[in-house]
Amino acid sequence: MLKYNRILLKLSGEALAGNKEFGFSSDVLQSFARQVKEVHDKGVEVAIVIGGGNIFRGVSGMQEGFDRVTGDTMGMLATIMNGLALQDAIERLDIPTRVLTAVQMPQVAEPFIRRRAIRHLEKKRVVIFAGGTGNPYFTTDSCGALRAVEIHADVLAKGTKVDGIYDKDPMKFDDAVRYDTVTFDEAISKNLGVMDTTALSLCRENDMPIIVFNALEEGNILKMVQGENIGTVVVKK
Repeated sequence: MLKYNRILLKLSGEALAGNKEFGFSSDVLQSFARQVKEVHDKGVEVAIVIGGGNIFRGVSGMQEGFDRVTGDTMGMLATIMNGLALQDAIERLDIPTRVLTAVQMPQVAEPFIRRRAIRHLEKKRVVIFAGGTGNPYFTTDSCGALRAVEIHADVLAKGTKVDGIYDKDPMKFDDAVRYDTVTFDEAISKNLGVMDTTALSLCRENDMPIIVFNALEEGNILKMVQGENIGTVVVKK
């Protein structure tokens, strides 16, 4: 039994690196692809937004002396590289896939057009949104929130390396406590690090629930769409 029939899956670019500092892990790419196939075979319509942190992050680029706009633009190009890598991994499992990018490059990917994206989903193609929003100063979390609202997704599922939202960093503190549910207001006021404020506000205004879960554990995407309690849910109330 499926709880969600159309999902926007937000994956971090850093996760694609696996145990490497930069670049791609073929094991992680294959794991994501298998999990996407698993839910696609169940009839779930899957859209994906992927970050570019395994290649370049605009904010960290500023520390190296890059202008913020230049750095963010480089980060958007990194997400397109990741989108193509993920597309290749998914299509090797015979799942039809389309990459739609907010940065125009017709020789590489389709331009993002909302109605076209929805039509691809209706035709059971996995849609990968790359290039962020096409604008600097907006994170891929904000892009994920925006695209989830635009395509009328049932949920924004943020796949991370941890199994939910904690009151403090579980990687640093053994006594960190995981939340089963938090409200958007709590996530913002307590600065829980779920997503940036722009993304949270957009989801709150459009009543778009967020699930934060560990996407690196095989089978968790299927468990998430079936409504199993494997992470933290962010809702209005």
